[in-house]
Amino acid sequence: MKNVDSKGYRIYSKSLHQWVKVPKRYYEQYDKERTNFRKRKQYHGQCYNTRKKWWLCDMMCEDCEYRRAGNELSLDAPRGDGSITILDQQENKGPRMEEIIIDRIILDSLIKRFQELDSEADTILALWQEDPTRSDRAIAKKLKRPQRTFAGQMKRYRNDFRKISDY
Repeated sequence: MKNVDSKGYRIYSKSLHQWVKVPKRYYEQYDKERTNFRKRKQYHGQCYNTRKKWWLCDMMCEDCEYRRAGNELSLDAPRGDGSITILDQQENKGPRMEEIIIDRIILDSLIKRFQELDSEADTILALWQEDPTRSDRAIAKKLKRPQRTFAGQMKRYRNDFRKISDY
């Protein structure tokens, strides 16, 4: 029976300008990776290596004679009139500026309403700012108010604030 592959498994080295014998396992892995890479580049219009010269692909596109230049844009390369880049057009995953401004306006109106309802609102806000987990009981003790009265007032304020902020 005749050996079908009498030449063995070989990969062409462009730098040496010769074929190099490699084990079957290495050849299959390299060939699969190279073929996928070349086809992806061809699909995106960045490579025009022909089917007859597939063996010349070594996945080093910067030095390749089949590389189609000009199709790759940097994210910060100017487009059109030169003032807008692709990076400028990427949507930020954080909150939008309008939402931040609206939240700030709502917060300012809530603080203003709180100051109208309670004369010691600034002190209460300062205590909450020091420790956000501070309980109403601890704040009432600090202000020398009865705990139940203070808790009832805070409950009414919170209900009022929910109406203002639509939460």
